[in-house]
Amino acid sequence: MPLNHHYNKNLKPFARANWSDSTKAEVRLWCEVLSKGRLGYTFLRQRPVDRFIADFMCRELKLIIEVDGYSHHFKTEEDKVRDKVLAELGFTVLRFTDEEVRKDITNVQRSVEHWIGENKP
Repeated sequence: MPLNHHYNKNLKPFARANWSDSTKAEVRLWCEVLSKGRLGYTFLRQRPVDRFIADFMCRELKLIIEVDGYSHHFKTEEDKVRDKVLAELGFTVLRFTDEEVRKDITNVQRSVEHWIGENKP
């Protein structure tokens, strides 16, 4: 089943609103690590997947990266359910805190690169 099957066009307006309302950590991760194919793969921002909006998604890797912080209101139980649904759809979710991205972007990048190295198609 193609990954686009999980694209939810009904969430597109919400995804666009999230793009405009991105946190500083999300913007930093995008600009310094994930944009322009810096890691050798294309990532998309605020991508509707099933009934969720992923902060960042790479179709080819079936990887979703989430930045958790105040915008997520630390919804750990909801995040577990969300991660389980996304895993059932074939995605891996990597989560980083807002603080990790803001204060230790180098380690966040290393973690993503390590995951890619271990899991690339």
